Amino acid sequence: MVDLMVDVFADAINKIKVYEASGMYECTVPSTKLLRAVLGTMKQNNYVRGFKEFKEGRFNNIKIDLSKRINDIGVIKPRYPVSTGNLHRYETRYIPSKDFGILIISTSLGIMTNRDAKAKKTGGRLIAYVY
Repeated sequence: MVDLMVDVFADAINKIKVYEASGMYECTVPSTKLLRAVLGTMKQNNYVRGFKEFKEGRFNNIKIDLSKRINDIGVIKPRYPVSTGNLHRYETRYIPSKDFGILIISTSLGIMTNRDAKAKKTGGRLIAYVY
């Protein structure tokens, strides 16, 4: 049977959420460029301990070392366009309190957190939230 996944990124984020909630220390997900960039941002903010890409057959996968610091994680759909001026509106919608959690944003300067986007005065599209 062929495993059909419509949104590989959303499935990977959901798998991280489930594994983190069930007390697992690692999980394996299919590798994508977007997921690697998001995991890099999450590692910088200590939401994952690390990740390593490996090849299994003809597919690339990522093994993620979970840090037990994620209370909730999710994909934001549709991917709303945001400017620095209206970023606060989405922070209050997706993050429970100030300085507790991050929004992950795809900008012209790369994948970054809401704090980095404010500091660099750039907008982009919302990808995910983590707290």
